[in-house]
Amino acid sequence: QNELENQGIPINHKKVYRLMKELGLRCLVRMKKYSSYKGQVGKVAENILNRNFQAEKPNQKWVTDITEFKLFGQKLY
Repeated sequence: QNELENQGIPINHKKVYRLMKELGLRCLVRMKKYSSYKGQVGKVAENILNRNFQAEKPNQKWVTDITEFKLFGQKLY
C-alpha cells in the first residue's frame, strides 16, 4: 500500500488486503524482540498498603500507575 501511494496511486488498505487474499499473497510479519528486561533497574518501593486499599478517611491512601516510554533507546517512566 505504501509503495502504491509513493507512486501516486491512492488505495485503501482494505482493497489491498482483498486483492492480496484473491491472489493468495501473504505478507511477512516480523515479530519484535521482547525487551522488557533491558535498561536500568530502579528502586522498588516498599509495599506498605499490603493490598489493604480500604481507607478510614479521604486522602489517607493514594495509589498510582507508572507508564513506560521508550525514547532515544532509553526507557523513561
